[in-house]
Amino acid sequence: MTRKKTILNVLLILFILSFFVTPLGYYGKIFLNRLFSFSPPVIEKSVRKQLPDYDWRLKDENWEFFSFQKSKGKVVFINFWASWRLPSEAELQSIQSLYESYKGKMDFYIITDEDRPPVEAFMAEHNFTFPVTYLIIGDKAPIAIPKPPFSYLIDKEGFIVVKKEGIADWNTRKVRELLDDLLEQ
Repeated sequence: MTRKKTILNVLLILFILSFFVTPLGYYGKIFLNRLFSFSPPVIEKSVRKQLPDYDWRLKDENWEFFSFQKSKGKVVFINFWASWRLPSEAELQSIQSLYESYKGKMDFYIITDEDRPPVEAFMAEHNFTFPVTYLIIGDKAPIAIPKPPFSYLIDKEGFIVVKKEGIADWNTRKVRELLDDLLEQ
């Protein structure tokens, strides 16, 4: 009996160590982040804040400047992410699913402040097709620029409906019902 316990303890220790020194650990952490991410909370209508303006200059995936002004009057999803941040990677799969369902119906800004080569490699490695937006550091923005991962959902009138620090599961029935409602208004 003692020998069985010792073997089980050694196996448990090896399993735990694998999370620190092997690819299993990396993928295990991604899995756990996804497992413990939930739908983001919706801000009560009475306390929602409206964007002061849409004056924000960004770069698209082709590194061309454009204005956030083009999204005025639309439902907008904004996510700040970084390819090197494990929580961002865990969240992006649900964002990809949301994008596939709602592209063309609303605007997506999946924003990073990284250079193009690592972002393009990351996107290709994970088969992400959502449009990448590049932040211009130091430029004026209508929202706070937080540490990733961080997301906003903005309605057609410019009110912030969701403001979520950390990861969330964006591919849920609750989020889809919210988006459908915002798009109908």
